[in-house]
Amino acid sequence: MDIKELGPVWGVIMAGGLARRFGGGDKGLRQLGGVSLLTHVIDRLQPQLAGLVLNANGDPDRFTALHLPVVADSVAGFPGPLAGLLAGLDWAVGCAPDVHWVVSAPADCPFLPVDLLACLAAALSAGDRAAVAASQGRLQPVIGLWSVALREDLRHAITMDGLRRMEDWLARCQAKVADFPARTPDPFFNVNTPEDLATATRLLLR
Repeated sequence: MDIKELGPVWGVIMAGGLARRFGGGDKGLRQLGGVSLLTHVIDRLQPQLAGLVLNANGDPDRFTALHLPVVADSVAGFPGPLAGLLAGLDWAVGCAPDVHWVVSAPADCPFLPVDLLACLAAALSAGDRAAVAASQGRLQPVIGLWSVALREDLRHAITMDGLRRMEDWLARCQAKVADFPARTPDPFFNVNTPEDLATATRLLLR
């Protein structure tokens, strides 16, 4: 599908997790090269999209410096990235009714592709409602392009069927796969631990 057929596309950055492997706290606010991980993600996504919304739980004021709308999970109990995706789709329907597609990405991928939206869109054919990124044989299930028409199906999957794994949701909505070529640094490198952050710092310096 040509990117122009999508109309305006918004993005949801998922920062609602508990960051257990990082010792808790807001992983997206950790510093990489003098700015936060979230700032790197925003800088990668903002030129590609009509706007961005941040999915995060708790006091939204801690993200004021990012100048983004902040939306919390609508499903209690920190059910994972599916709840973040649902929050982004709900926000688009409520606040940007001319938007029919939403890109999702995590807060801890500082090297996201600058052609992310175009490649995801190219994986879609007429009638498709979702596309997900992959690289070097690995799916990146949190990084995708989603029709807002999936919103109620996703809500039912989470709240009624107890769905929690992104991979199960991909199968249910028959998401297409957008294969990205291998690049350096890996555009889907994600920072899960302090050691990963040190690696990302070295990659950034290169």
